[in-house]
Amino acid sequence: MQSLVRIWNLISIICICSTLAYWPGKLDTEKSNDSCFCQLSGQVDDCCCTINDVEKLNNLYINPRLNNLAARNYFRYIKLKLFRVCPFWNDHFQCAIKDCSVDKCSEDELPAGLKQFSNGHQEKNENKYSKELNTDNDEETDDGPCSVGHDDSLSDIDTTISDRQKQSFKVWNDYDADTSFCVDLEEDSEDADWVDLLLNPERFTGYEGKSAHLIWSSIYQENCFLPTKKMTTYDDFKNSFLSSTCLEKRVFYRTVSGLHASINIHLSYHYLLSKGSFTNKKVWGPNLDEFHKRFDAESTNENGPHWLKNLYFTYLLTLRAVTKAYPYWKEVTFFTGEVKEDQEIKKVILELVQTSKTCPSTFDESQMFTGDPVKANALKEEFRLHYMNITRIMDCVGCEKCRLWGKLQTNGIGTALKILFASDKWEEIPVINGKKFLLSRTEIVSLFNALNKLSNSITYIKKFKILNDKRRK
Repeated sequence: MQSLVRIWNLISIICICSTLAYWPGKLDTEKSNDSCFCQLSGQVDDCCCTINDVEKLNNLYINPRLNNLAARNYFRYIKLKLFRVCPFWNDHFQCAIKDCSVDKCSEDELPAGLKQFSNGHQEKNENKYSKELNTDNDEETDDGPCSVGHDDSLSDIDTTISDRQKQSFKVWNDYDADTSFCVDLEEDSEDADWVDLLLNPERFTGYEGKSAHLIWSSIYQENCFLPTKKMTTYDDFKNSFLSSTCLEKRVFYRTVSGLHASINIHLSYHYLLSKGSFTNKKVWGPNLDEFHKRFDAESTNENGPHWLKNLYFTYLLTLRAVTKAYPYWKEVTFFTGEVKEDQEIKKVILELVQTSKTCPSTFDESQMFTGDPVKANALKEEFRLHYMNITRIMDCVGCEKCRLWGKLQTNGIGTALKILFASDKWEEIPVINGKKFLLSRTEIVSLFNALNKLSNSITYIKKFKILNDKRRK
């Protein structure tokens, strides 16, 4: 495990969407070199795969299948409640920029297979997409959100464990997979909206300023387990955090940092190149200078290359969850109302999982939450609550489109964590505390879309490198 200590890096706060992307450190937009590329090599921590292995696996085999899935009706439409009161502070800034808005779907615009569920009510802990219930017209929800007071800043999570709670931990043979890592997206709410994700892509919207920084500072200060000592460089972080904290907290931060890196890459790749006019449309495309500004060692106090490496870690962690749930994908029905479409979706997913097994040790979750059962389960619950708190902050994002993708991607990573820590035994769908493991459609859609975003980010790195090589010639 000592190899972990050498590679674990500063995991900054999660970026809510591409338009919120920022890392501390002086930025020098005039410098444009390949330092972030030449340092992006070697073995991905805690895996058998090297970065080169991951890029080959992803770019040739995984990414095409994920893009295939993301374009299909099952995964392109999601229903959620976009507008909820920010649970942490009263000043909820709203973005007035046109590109911040989300185009919702009317019921008439939905595919036929989804219309029957657009006004339905889901039953808790029922999966209508399973073989047994794939003709049920009731829609499923996640676990309900916990209420939080409206304070001026985020309240610290109460991590104290009572004697009674410790006693209950002793009978936890397996983690309760019905306990979500995310707040409920309330897809069965009367105020929930259907959204076509392909018509609302994640990209630069121009949303920034006070609201964005308030989101960032809240996540950074309240949920990231970081020490109070100010850290500027990677060496500072390594000396003050990596050498003294546990594996589980390092995994938490690195997972968040990898998602953060992915969103920053999307910002740089789908950057607003032309604001348009009455005669010309706005143009988004790759901005190599923006990429260098956010990831070069020189402009990020040596942190940028480590942030990029965290992307590969988060990708492999999420891919590991999808692979681990193979027995579930074999049983679930991806219902769209079109039998051939449903069968094709399952075929692509099973092919994706089989392909991912060519890099078997993508992430080893069995190394986490070991030792004394009481302490291990208490730490697991703290881990879960910290991540759930991050998903709550999505309701405080002022940009509507940023909020959409923030909710979806944090929910997707939370679903991956739910799968990984549900059970160590996945030869078949596990039964946890007397209940068969279940995922809602919203969780499945979020999981695969989040993995697709991470996967696309890895392909964008290669494309940025090609652009960089052309510039240097």
